[in-house]
This record gives sequence, structure tokens and C-alpha cells, in this order.
Amino acid sequence: MSADERPTTWTGRARVVALRLLPPERLLPDDQPSYVASWIYVFGMGAIASLVCIVLSGIVLSLAGPAWYHVSALGHFVNSTHLWSVELFFLTMVVHLWGKYWMAAWRGGRAWTWITGVLAFLASIGAAFTGYLLQTNFDSQWIAFEAKDALNAVGIGAWFNVADLGQVFTWHIVLLPLAVGAIVVLHVLLVRVHGVVPPIDAAEADAQLTGRAPEPQAPQPAPEPQRRDEDVLVRTAEDPA
Repeated sequence: MSADERPTTWTGRARVVALRLLPPERLLPDDQPSYVASWIYVFGMGAIASLVCIVLSGIVLSLAGPAWYHVSALGHFVNSTHLWSVELFFLTMVVHLWGKYWMAAWRGGRAWTWITGVLAFLASIGAAFTGYLLQTNFDSQWIAFEAKDALNAVGIGAWFNVADLGQVFTWHIVLLPLAVGAIVVLHVLLVRVHGVVPPIDAAEADAQLTGRAPEPQAPQPAPEPQRRDEDVLVRTAEDPA
């Protein structure tokens, strides 16, 4: 791009930077390496699918309120869907994290991809903890006051009062979901930019793509036989001309 063609507005410059860092062919690829067919690569997508179910069911629960999901049959179903989506989310995320740890997924400039995955896991623990405090039953009250004693013991109880239901609602419904969602989006973008990490024992030339047939090779002409010095001498002696 020449100097005359460079955009002069901040939106144009932002577009140029975004296209350079996140080219469309990397964000939305139409094929993947062959090793992605392994089951270990499924758990990351399983965690994202579970997170979508958590967010959708959580929106319904937050709009309807405890008076609905404690007494309504449909409310019980949505509440149970939210709970089991969380269980599945942590199951798939733990398997995903351990799998990527033993695969050394930070190889090839993917350190921030690994770090954002760990941060998403830590933020999810906080979201799950505040979710247990919002059951609005005896169990949640017991957990809240036991946790309050622990937080007071480490000196942060004044800033994070788990016995305050309104504050816990804010953390669980607004702040922590935004944090988890932002980190997960950044994690997925980094995966797209740097590509899916290959297995440690994968060959560097393993460029086979799932569903793509090998390209036909053009026929190569047969190499001409090399002449030996003896043949040249014999032909010269037989045909002096």
C-alpha cells in the first residue's frame, strides 16, 4: 500500500490493522489440518457450546427471578439446564486444559493463547462460586456466611460482601459473565490467528486437510540418458565426419 492509498481516518487505520492481525481466511477457515480429527480437539468446542447454554439459560433465570424458578415446573427445568450446563462446561474445560498442557500448547508463539485459556478458567470459578450463592435457599446462606468468614480472614471481606445478595447478583449476572465472555472471545481469536496447535509428534510437513483430495501431480518428462565419454569416442571413430 502506497503512502497515497493509506487511510487518513482512525476508522480506516483501525480497519487496516484489524485485517493485518485478523485476516478473514484465518478467522473463518473452510478446512482444518488432519490432526484436528482427534478427540482431544473436541473438548474446547464442547466448553464453548456449554458456555452458550449457560448464558442463554442464565438470561432467562435473571429475568424471571427466584420466585419463578423455585415454584414453576418450567423454572425448575431452566434452572436444572443452567446447573448441568455449568457441570458440563467445567468438565470439558478441565479436560481441554489438561490436554493442552500435556501437548505443550504454548509452542509456536501461542503463549497468550494458553494464558487466556487459564484466565478464562479462573474467572469461571468466580462465576460458579457466585452462582452457588444465588440459589436463595439454606445451602446458599450457609455457603455465603462460611465464605464471608474466609474472605474476612484474608482481608477482602470489606470489598466483596458475599452476604449481600444484590452485590452477588451484580457479580454473577453482569461483571463476571462479561469477563469470561471477553476472555473466551480473545482466546478464540488467538487460536484463529496462530492456528490449532499440532501434536508434538506431528510431522512438520503434515499439511493434509480434512476433506480435501490431494492435488494431481503433472507428469514429469523422463530425464535424458547421460552420455559417457566412451560412447563419444566410439561414435567419433566410426564417423569421422
